[in-house]
Amino acid sequence: MKFNVSSKTLYNATSAVSKVINSKNALTILDNFLITLEGETLTITGSDQENALTARLEVTGTKGSGSFCLGARRLVELLKELPDQGVKVSVDEETLEVQLSYASGHYSFVALPGDQYPQFQADTAGEPIKFSIATEQMLAGLDNTMFAVSTDEYRQIMQGVNIDIAPDSITFVATDTRKLVRYIDRRTAPGVTGSCVLPAKPSTVIKNVFAKEESLNITMNARNAVIESEHYTFQCTFLNGNYPDYNRVIPKDNNKVLTVDRASLLNAVRRVGIFVEVDGGLEKFRITPDNILIKSNDPSLCTSAREQVPCSFTGGELTIGFSANYLMEILTTLKGSEVIVNLGDAGRPGVFRPGEEPENTELVMLLMPMTVGDF
Repeated sequence: MKFNVSSKTLYNATSAVSKVINSKNALTILDNFLITLEGETLTITGSDQENALTARLEVTGTKGSGSFCLGARRLVELLKELPDQGVKVSVDEETLEVQLSYASGHYSFVALPGDQYPQFQADTAGEPIKFSIATEQMLAGLDNTMFAVSTDEYRQIMQGVNIDIAPDSITFVATDTRKLVRYIDRRTAPGVTGSCVLPAKPSTVIKNVFAKEESLNITMNARNAVIESEHYTFQCTFLNGNYPDYNRVIPKDNNKVLTVDRASLLNAVRRVGIFVEVDGGLEKFRITPDNILIKSNDPSLCTSAREQVPCSFTGGELTIGFSANYLMEILTTLKGSEVIVNLGDAGRPGVFRPGEEPENTELVMLLMPMTVGDF
């Protein structure tokens, strides 16, 4: 079995597929790629038993067909260091010795039989739904929500992004109980109804692998999905359980409106945050109609900080506390020059929105307050 391919093309495909492979696998065969040649199409597959990613690329000079398993880490590291030029790959079907050569180099591997690689068995329970979405829209939903995904092992259902599909919109939601993000995209009309919780790892794979693809064709079952593009097929497994009713958590009567320059507030929060207590991370905010006074201190080190930021506030005066780290995550994820915050009182969560957002989209970020003693 033989084929010719560009080293850069092969590196891009193997590097993408390697993102689904765990650093440590219960089955050692999963440390390998499954590489299959059929005609002039080469497919490269990686799996962690819960997810499987396959890349497709065209090759030339083909002879024979078949499949074999090759160590993923060593192959990716080699291709990363190779100059961008054509390489020749040949496989001895009896000994499974793999030869990779180019103008000034030659490398030899020992492969494993392709039939030893475990096949990803998708659970096809339930009636499947199918829809298409522009890749940019899927990535926008994940980019805006993934930072709020929980890492608490006792709240497994929150360790992913909840995706609600309606005939005229797609809603992405993530929460860790301290912050919550809801992003609604009405730029696409799936024409179907469904829901799933996509774990953090598949979400990251989609962001990293499909970024250059134009559109995604998605087939969803009750427990998994198949996501296809021109060059990749990704089979992923959902988290099992019922996601909390996120709409009920978002306050609808926070009638005090704060408008502030996003970059100015972010930079001030970042600087004052250097002086917060390590364990608590509390920053205190006294908001008046014209400015925000931000304070923090660490009594154990006898340090403190304060800074003012100009703003527009309709609520008279309000003192409230937020976690510096969580607030920085929100302000970093939000785009645009201004941020609008709807507030109630010191015990109600703040509702953050961008001053401007793309047409037919709606982004809401909620942050729970912290208790403020003396200001």
